[in-house]
Amino acid sequence: MTTTDTPAPVPAEPGVPVDKGGAPSDGPRKGKKEGTALNVFSHGVLVIWAIMVGLPLVWAVMTSFKDDASIFGSPWSLPGRLNFDNWSRAWSQAHMSDYFLNTVLVVGFSLVGTLVLGSMAAYVLARFEFPGNRFIYYLFIAGMSFPIMLALVPLFYVVDNMGLLNTLPGLVLVYIAYSLPFTVFFLTGFFRSLPSSVAEAAFVDGASHTRTFFQVMLPMAKPGLISVGIFNFLGQWNQYMLPTVLNTDPDKHVLTQGLVQLAVSQGYKGDWSGLFAGLVMAMLPVLAAYIVFQRQVVQGLTAGALK
Repeated sequence: MTTTDTPAPVPAEPGVPVDKGGAPSDGPRKGKKEGTALNVFSHGVLVIWAIMVGLPLVWAVMTSFKDDASIFGSPWSLPGRLNFDNWSRAWSQAHMSDYFLNTVLVVGFSLVGTLVLGSMAAYVLARFEFPGNRFIYYLFIAGMSFPIMLALVPLFYVVDNMGLLNTLPGLVLVYIAYSLPFTVFFLTGFFRSLPSSVAEAAFVDGASHTRTFFQVMLPMAKPGLISVGIFNFLGQWNQYMLPTVLNTDPDKHVLTQGLVQLAVSQGYKGDWSGLFAGLVMAMLPVLAAYIVFQRQVVQGLTAGALK
């Protein structure tokens, strides 16, 4: 009688799972290949998206230093020399300095008012239970879905009756009202994610609600404030419809109105280099804000999900 020797199972390498037959499984290798392919694809899409977004910005900055002949003769080449006259001409002769100052004043005051009022309202809605809490919160949510175009005509008459038509303070109040719904919605969820023990410790130490909010809770909400501040800054800086309807005085035009007027006037004059210089002037503050606060924006967006 003969006996059949069963071959000994092949020992698997450390860290490599084996199947029931004793052979090493190729599952992790397939998963690794699929993960590598997915990473290459996602990175490729991001690179293409970055080129699509960044190339027009770089081209606009490059064109702002060219003369008109170079813009049409060699639009994709680097400028032979830097023509800073384009910037000075747009800043002084096209009144971009006045538009820039008006925009800084309007956006600065409206941004501060939006963050102060929005954070106070969001803190109360997030931390205190009272009759009508949910109703007020959903009113702010409804304000986010209300098209601003439908409110232009009644808003015009309301601002006119208040005596604030064609004034910078009138624009500030309208910008604050326009930005409050999103600010309250964003910060309400952020304040809910903050620990309640810190506020309770402040109350035990004798701090009032006002002092607890401004000295304890508001500093803790700094990432959220910076994030929503960046979004509001972008929306208010690029706002065109509201100032067009509520601010028809040429001496009080903001930057978006000035760019439209510059495009019309410089287009008729053929001063395309000055037009591109004005465009870059309006674009730089927004880019600078993102570059400086990009880390805080990411922290503010992810803080509520991580806590």
